[in-house]
Amino acid sequence: MDFIQRTIDLARQNVAEGGRPFATVIVKDGRILAESPNRVAQTNDPTAHAEILAVREACRTLGTEHLTGTTIYVLAHPCPMCLGSLYYCSPDEVVFLTTREAYEPHYVDDRKYFELGTFYAEFAKNWDERRLPMRYEPRADAVEVYRFWQQRNGGERRVAGTPTAS
Repeated sequence: MDFIQRTIDLARQNVAEGGRPFATVIVKDGRILAESPNRVAQTNDPTAHAEILAVREACRTLGTEHLTGTTIYVLAHPCPMCLGSLYYCSPDEVVFLTTREAYEPHYVDDRKYFELGTFYAEFAKNWDERRLPMRYEPRADAVEVYRFWQQRNGGERRVAGTPTAS
């Protein structure tokens, strides 16, 4: 099967049905493990991006939060939210089929605190320098939750089985 063409076809079908022009296909061992178009318009859920939905489905199917051994095909270079989710699930590879610069003459998705062209620089700023208003309210009880987690996990700080950098 041509997984690249399947990704394009899913996105095109989603647009024809009133959705947005994004799709994701996750492949493991030469077969589709999960796939999804972007469902933000259909669900009014700003987190219903194609990558997020497909990653959720793939992880449920495999019974793990780790997608090692997979290739993830996405129509466009992932947004910061989706990129974060892809880092967390640890696929072997992500293949994107277009860049923001290539599709920008046809589609723009800037928001109040978020423009794709400036977001990565915004994200790198210290929390108190970002455009998104944030307030830090330090509480020792909040840290206690993490200490409790560590105690319940035999003193380990990391989640068992998580792929780490070599």
